[in-house]
Amino acid sequence: MSTRREFIKQVTVAAGVGAAFMGLGLSPGKVFAAAQGRWFMPDEGDKHERAYIAFGAQDAIWEDFTEDVQEALGRIARAIAKYEPVTVFCRQNERSIAEEFCGTRNITYVTTALDDIWMRDIGANFVIGDEGGLGAVDFNFNGWGDKQQHSKDAKIAALVSNGAQATYIRSELTGEGGAIEVDGHGTGIMTESSWINRNRNPDWSKADVEAELKERLGLRKIIWLPGIKGKDITDAHVDFYARFIRPGVVIANLDTDPESYDHKVTLAHLDILKNATDADGRKLQIHTISPPLNPRKSKFSKNNPDFAAGYINYFVINGAIIAPEFGDKAADKKAFDLLSELYPDRDIVLLNIDAIAAGGGGIHCVTSHQPQA
Repeated sequence: MSTRREFIKQVTVAAGVGAAFMGLGLSPGKVFAAAQGRWFMPDEGDKHERAYIAFGAQDAIWEDFTEDVQEALGRIARAIAKYEPVTVFCRQNERSIAEEFCGTRNITYVTTALDDIWMRDIGANFVIGDEGGLGAVDFNFNGWGDKQQHSKDAKIAALVSNGAQATYIRSELTGEGGAIEVDGHGTGIMTESSWINRNRNPDWSKADVEAELKERLGLRKIIWLPGIKGKDITDAHVDFYARFIRPGVVIANLDTDPESYDHKVTLAHLDILKNATDADGRKLQIHTISPPLNPRKSKFSKNNPDFAAGYINYFVINGAIIAPEFGDKAADKKAFDLLSELYPDRDIVLLNIDAIAAGGGGIHCVTSHQPQA
């Protein structure tokens, strides 16, 4: 299987933006509506209007795991739909399969062309305006630096924006939603390895990247983590390393396996976070969560050093946390207990998503959300 962590370039260049709009039947005048006033990205834990999933697994990428991935996406969609509406994007010829796995309760289906399943990276990055209006930032998805086919997925942000009747805001920066973590009050956490990378933004300095992210997401401060380039297809998205629980409180991934390439990286991140302050000058309170050392043995994890067994890639929704479990009873319980402590007003729902983890991703990677404006 060609996983996200293998740099297999399947298609060279994403389709042009103009073509994307024409293919969606959108008016360039509408989608390029001027982004007047100031915008800010709310915290993921704020009230959602709905969640999104891309039911786009294909044999060319997932090979023998395709149906397993579809089943895992279905488990995630059904779990979310108990708490909030879900929009599932799927191919026209897979609509019945999508309904079989994801169900129909509290689910809306939109048929469109898709390359893959990574909704967090290809979807719109919603922001709220000064007067409460909804905006949708498109960061020009390019297949994580042109590492995977993406011409169809590059059109999804505009499609989501149009469906939500949001003001479409196209950044000149290239990046992905999984590379963004905010507290909703002006502070962001990002990895340099993902944003400040020639495969996405070759002519941008760190200062230029930071200025654009602050402008588009309404940030006053960005805490930069180094990340690590080239070890996975995302170049180390922040949603596998650090998440805001609420302003001033962060949960950080701490890889305790000295043989893992993430071991030193997560230690370095932890040191930065412990010494950081947010946009309001508060010193951060840090909680750590570690990957399981003994995940269940399966066809997904066997001989797969890139199996993404990380609890931190969870999704915060209305009334619940949708998080993974990996068959390590002690580690699963520790993760459940910590999330229960940190989110006392939400149900903690653990799901088996091993098929998705086999491709180097998690629950947060395959979901996105629309905040309530």
